[in-house]
Amino acid sequence: MKIIICDPVSPKGIALLQQRPEFQVVVLPKRLSEAELLPIVADATALVVRSETKVTRKVIEAAKQLRVVGRAGVGVDNVDIDAATQHGVVVMNTPGGNTVTTAELSFTMLLCLARKVPQAHATMVAGKWDRKLFQGVELQGKTLGVLGFGRIGTEVAKRALAFGMRVVAYDPYLTEDRAKAVGAEFAPELDHVYREADFITVHMPVTKETREMLNAAAFAKMKPGVKIVNCARGEIISETDLLAALESNKVAGAALDVFAVEPLPADHPYRKAANLILTPHLGASTEEAQEKCGIEVAEVIAGYLLTGEVRNAVNLPYLDAKTYEQVKPYLPLAEALGKLLSQLSTVSADRLHITYGGNARQLPNIDPVTRAVLRGYLASSNIKDVNNVNVRTVAQSIGITVEEKKSDEPVTFNEWLHVQAFSNGKKLVSAGGTFFGSPNNPRIVRLFSQSVELPVTGPLLLLNNSDKPGIIGLLGTLLGKYNVNIASMSLSRDTAGGQALTVLSLDSVPPQAVLDELHKDADISNVKVVNL
Repeated sequence: MKIIICDPVSPKGIALLQQRPEFQVVVLPKRLSEAELLPIVADATALVVRSETKVTRKVIEAAKQLRVVGRAGVGVDNVDIDAATQHGVVVMNTPGGNTVTTAELSFTMLLCLARKVPQAHATMVAGKWDRKLFQGVELQGKTLGVLGFGRIGTEVAKRALAFGMRVVAYDPYLTEDRAKAVGAEFAPELDHVYREADFITVHMPVTKETREMLNAAAFAKMKPGVKIVNCARGEIISETDLLAALESNKVAGAALDVFAVEPLPADHPYRKAANLILTPHLGASTEEAQEKCGIEVAEVIAGYLLTGEVRNAVNLPYLDAKTYEQVKPYLPLAEALGKLLSQLSTVSADRLHITYGGNARQLPNIDPVTRAVLRGYLASSNIKDVNNVNVRTVAQSIGITVEEKKSDEPVTFNEWLHVQAFSNGKKLVSAGGTFFGSPNNPRIVRLFSQSVELPVTGPLLLLNNSDKPGIIGLLGTLLGKYNVNIASMSLSRDTAGGQALTVLSLDSVPPQAVLDELHKDADISNVKVVNL
């Protein structure tokens, strides 16, 4: 497996990958443009980047064997997440590597804003001694508004509390209990932070909701003389509106480490604002952070490629190696159920309902199993390259909704996985499965609400027949005539002399001539071949 290191990362991280015989590690000598990358990534299994290299849709489409992109750092805005997901590529970052480093820089910015350290230094270098110009304020007793209370925001809050500040935290995913556990006050809405804060520090990703969220309307709601720190993403602040707020002194000062366009253009008006502190995206620029990120990105890539472990993925739920081992036995069963329903459905389903019963309810993560059902269901479609990463997105794009339920209802089997396919509210087909003896022996045991016992691989011949003597002999004779061997057989009937469901597991797919003869028999109907 070929791993290309596109940007400079810690040598220790590179060494971790190089020591694995399964990997061919290629370190690029410099950052390459999109056009330069296209021929190089054609046979790449993994790409490792920092913030410099842009992994665009064209790059992803050119990398036909690409399985994972590892970002040595937190932000992944230089990676086209949508394109990666559509092509089944996992995107992983290293959120823990630069947490402390970025938090320390943010707090440094707070101190510099409070005491005007950079401006004072500049006058000293210029030969001046202007003490009266640089009277500052204490942090103690001031209110810090933290926008985004993830790893970095939490670490900044801890340092602010140690300085005697009051911390008010806002995050759409934050609970009041978690805020209190850190020692912060919970802000139910952004406006609460704007009204209360003397200082505001930003630690949010760029989304449709956060892009330019700090704009003229937001500044108008803030205290006069508020000070703002942004070490997250430049696009979160409207540059034009911030400059206007600085000029009017509504915002007394701002410290920025990130910008909408980087590097910051030489003629950018930010450079002329006296009450701005600017640094060239130094958030993760410490020796410790670079080493941590390099090692962590190597570990997450190796874990995914070698064991299927999913850690720090931004487009796939977390799945550690232990959890993977727990869900692994269910994956062949789930995929077989999906394939079976797809091939038995007379029309395309618009809804799949998946029930987890018995011990399956205790699985710590059912998402991989659900994805396996979807992957099986879509296997017979014309959609290419469907895999675990993109299967939910693909299903959604063609109008299939997925319902998952952990059921407490009593079941006959220790493990129970049941899937129903619906179209316009009408059930098309259903099937359920379990394990016989051990997790290595999955079986389909329910089909059309009837008891069966079927393997999860190979071709199956399914049919309904009258429950009368001679049918089994007819089937055996007919298949023998065409040299098709029967591996196993499952019979189920509603009542004696009524209708039966017969399923034959075969060693090979029967020719069309077999099906034609079966269709002619008045006692046989609904003949279908399914290939699992």
